Amino acid sequence: MAASRRSAAPRGTRIEKDLLGKRAVPADALYGIQTLRAVENLGFSGRILANYPDYIRALATVKKAAARANRDAHIIDARRLDAIERACESLIRGEHLAQFPIDMLAGGGNIAVNMNVNEVIANLASEHLGGARGTYQPVHPKLHVNASQSTADVCHTAVRITVLSRWRGLRRGLAECVAAFRAKDAELRPVITISRTCLQDAARVSLGEIFGAHAEVIERRTGELSRSIRALAQINLGGTVVGSGSGAPAIYRRAILKRLNELAEQKLTLRRNLYDAAQNIDDLAAVSAQLGMLAEVMIKIAQDLRMLASGPEGGFGEIILPAVQEGSSFFPGKINPVIPETMLQCCFQVLGCERAARLALERGELNLNVFEGAAAANIFDAIEMMQRSIGLLVERCVRGISANRKRCRELASRARH
Repeated sequence: MAASRRSAAPRGTRIEKDLLGKRAVPADALYGIQTLRAVENLGFSGRILANYPDYIRALATVKKAAARANRDAHIIDARRLDAIERACESLIRGEHLAQFPIDMLAGGGNIAVNMNVNEVIANLASEHLGGARGTYQPVHPKLHVNASQSTADVCHTAVRITVLSRWRGLRRGLAECVAAFRAKDAELRPVITISRTCLQDAARVSLGEIFGAHAEVIERRTGELSRSIRALAQINLGGTVVGSGSGAPAIYRRAILKRLNELAEQKLTLRRNLYDAAQNIDDLAAVSAQLGMLAEVMIKIAQDLRMLASGPEGGFGEIILPAVQEGSSFFPGKINPVIPETMLQCCFQVLGCERAARLALERGELNLNVFEGAAAANIFDAIEMMQRSIGLLVERCVRGISANRKRCRELASRARH
C-alpha cells in the first residue's frame, strides 16, 4: 500500500490526505496538506508567516510549554515530549523559516498559522524519532503537537508575547529620540527666533523651545503606549476555543501557565475571564490606538522640521537639516527634507494599520473574534516601521540639525514684542 502511494505521487512530491481528499505536497516540505491548501485558498497579501520570525519563535515557545504541560497530564510520553521540544527549539533558533508560507491575513481565525506550525513541528519531531516526513508517525500535528490547545488560545498568546518582545526595540528607539530632541533643545536654547500662531508672526522665542516640546510629547506618548502594551501580559492559554477550556484536562490547565513562564521572556498571567479574551481584542486595539496617536504626534514633528527648514530663500529657513542625498533630478543642488518626509510616510502606514486593527475589533462577533490575526499582523508591522523610521530620524536628521543663526536674528527683529 505504501509503495502504491509513493508511485502515485508526482516526482518530487509526497501524497498526504485530509478530510477533503489527497494532495501532492513537495517531498522535502516540513509543512503538510493543511498548509498547502491554505496557501492555495487564502494567500493574497504577500505578508507571509516566514517574514515574522519573532512570531514563529513565540508560537514555538507556546508549543514547547504545551508539550511539557501535556506530559504533566500524561497525554504525551517522555519520548514524544523530547522530540517536540527539539523541534520547537530549532524554530526558536530561527531555523526552517522557508517552511512557513502562510499568509498572515488569511481568513479562518488563524487556523492556517497554527496548523503550519503544528505540521512543521510534527515532521521535525517524527524524523527525530525515525519517522518519515509526511506520515506524522510517531508525532501527529493535531493529536500530539496541538493536544489540549486550540488555535484561539495558541495564537492569542503568541501574538501578545510577540508584541511585548517587539516593544523593547521601539521603546529604546523612542528613548533615543527623546534624548536627541532634549540635546537639541539645550544646544539651540540661546538662539532667539520668532514664534508663530495660526501661521502668523508672534513673539520672540528660543529656537530650542520647540525641540524641548517635541521631547516632552514623545516621552508622554511612550508612557501611554507602554501602559497599553503591559496589559498584553494577560493571556488566555488553556481556555481553548471559546474560553471554556473544553478539550484540555484540568492537570494541563493547572500546569500550562507555569510551563510557559519557564520559557517566556515575560511574566505572563491569565486573563480574569477567558470567555472575554476569546471574544474581545480591545487590548490589541488599545495598543494600536496608542501607536496611531504616536504616529499623529510624529507627523506634527516631521511637518515642523520640514517647515522650519523650508527655503532656503522663500521659506522659513530657521534650521538646516543634514543633507543625506540629492533632492532633485531637475534642479541642481536642491536638497529635500527626505528624512522627515520618510517619517511622514511611515506614519501614514501606521495609521492605516491602526484602522485595520480597529476594524478587526469591530467586526468580531459572538464567541470568538476570528479577525485577531489581522490586528496582530498590522500591529507587528506598525511597531517595526515606527522603530526603523524613528531610528532614521534620530541618526540622519535630528542629531545633525543646526540653526541658521542669521535668519533667526532677522526674524527675531520682526517679532511682536
